[in-house]
Amino acid sequence: MLVLKARDEAQEQTFLALFDRSRPYADFAQALKQTRKTLKSAAEPELRKSLRGLDQQFQDIRATDFFPGRAASAAEAGLETLRAEIEQRLSPGEPMAASGSIERLERAAFQGRAWATRKRPWVDRLATAWLIRRFVDSSARFVWLADPGKCPKGALGFDFDGARFTHVGGKVSFEVVAQAFGLEQEPGIRRLGQLVHYIDVGGIPVDEAAGVETMVRGLQAQHDKDDALLAASFPLFDTLYTAMKVRP
Repeated sequence: MLVLKARDEAQEQTFLALFDRSRPYADFAQALKQTRKTLKSAAEPELRKSLRGLDQQFQDIRATDFFPGRAASAAEAGLETLRAEIEQRLSPGEPMAASGSIERLERAAFQGRAWATRKRPWVDRLATAWLIRRFVDSSARFVWLADPGKCPKGALGFDFDGARFTHVGGKVSFEVVAQAFGLEQEPGIRRLGQLVHYIDVGGIPVDEAAGVETMVRGLQAQHDKDDALLAASFPLFDTLYTAMKVRP
């Protein structure tokens, strides 16, 4: 690494100006504003496409912003605020990230249980249910909640505020369940977790994201009942897991 020291403050400012990203950040702020104007009227596919585009735009700016400052922080905060607003409209009850550590658990103590989450599951809830059934509790039963505050006694909640398994720090529910049961280092699950994370809360883009979103949206349109939706989603996640497990 080459380290250069400026001769004086003027030279330092001249150097920093060569990497000024204020214009791209201003354009990004305008894009956020335009998307927010469509928040109440746009259809879900349009909003999710806009959010993916904003994610990519922000990542592109940050990749060349070698001296991030207030503009970068403001852009990131604005993106996260818009993401939360979109999720609140499309998926009421989306959990806020909890703080603390993720407890390591033994699968033997979680067999034959009822697992509860919000109704009309989107990608994180569907993938988490798949993970539970395939790798944690093969006889798991799922309860779909209209009101997460009325989770049945004895059911293990996931992906809502106050649930046993929900977002923790920067991890979505799929990643939390994977880590809790010691599955996070298995390549297929780790890569699938990255995909689910990006679709659910953004971050580092994953190539398969748009296609998976389209598939899940199609499954939702085909199945009114959440049990049927979950059953139909299993072949999709089985295929994704297998592909990601063998990816070089």
